[in-house]
Amino acid sequence: MPVKVIKPGLLTTIQDLGRPGYFHLGIPIGGAMDRMALRTANLLVGNDEGAAGLEAVFMGPELEFTSDTVVAVTGADIPVMLDDEEQPCWTAIPVKAGQRLGFGFLKSGARAYIAFAGGIDTPPMLGSRSTYAIGALGGVDGRAIAEEDELPLGTAGAAKAGLTLSADLRRPLGSPTELRVLPGLYWHRITEAAQAGFFADEWAVAPEADRMGYRFRGGKPLDFVEREQPFGAGSDPSNIVDGCYPYGSVQVPGGTEPIVLHRDAVSGGGYFMIGTVISADMDLIGQLQPHMPVKFVEVDMDTALQARADRAAMMDRIRGALT
Repeated sequence: MPVKVIKPGLLTTIQDLGRPGYFHLGIPIGGAMDRMALRTANLLVGNDEGAAGLEAVFMGPELEFTSDTVVAVTGADIPVMLDDEEQPCWTAIPVKAGQRLGFGFLKSGARAYIAFAGGIDTPPMLGSRSTYAIGALGGVDGRAIAEEDELPLGTAGAAKAGLTLSADLRRPLGSPTELRVLPGLYWHRITEAAQAGFFADEWAVAPEADRMGYRFRGGKPLDFVEREQPFGAGSDPSNIVDGCYPYGSVQVPGGTEPIVLHRDAVSGGGYFMIGTVISADMDLIGQLQPHMPVKFVEVDMDTALQARADRAAMMDRIRGALT
């Protein structure tokens, strides 16, 4: 039986772990901005980690259940209300037919993940149910959920109501939040002083932050090494002849405000990239609110690979605690 959408929230989309394999065709990876939060929510309700759930930004939806089920909310710290009675986050919550799930005001973080036993069972597109609104793929008709939508659920597995993830297995946001960066292909295009300043300065999340990318401001503009612009590049020193954009890459148009490209970003363009935020820290970006302070931290490849291994080990600990 479906879940009815009474109120959609500010921007609530269906997301799973994305649709890798199409980036060379200009179709981004997509999927949850905070992958560990979605994986955990699914494990709490007995789903496969990649099952589709809801990603709610800043404000949660109001949902009505037409059958008994189990739900879990992870990610951002936001009050979870079941028929106006507060429920714990990071916990499997039993729900009866006719009850309504709602949310209070956001306390910290930016994105909450709502998993349902059985997962959301909308038709997959290119192997994923994730909503990519710009390309009208996945989700509900390729868009965010809306009032009066009905979200079909799949067949539920074994869900243990009351199962919870301990606080020591949840990754908190620091202040400032540190994002580790591996300098990249065009790092040499800025001066040594600009390189040092990029990591020394404290930046803040700009209001222009969404699933395509997060913009940061507050640091000093980057100075470029002088050169004659090659044929095919634009006149601005941050322009290049078009190149590929990896997930997590940091571009700085005009040298003023860094942009970290995220799940729904385009696959290439004409701005240089000074580096890439390591994969282990990309989930953190999905939980950053506008104006939050951030420090970029320089790392090498060995450190990035160790961070990825540590992240995988943490996910193994979560699996062990919940399965």
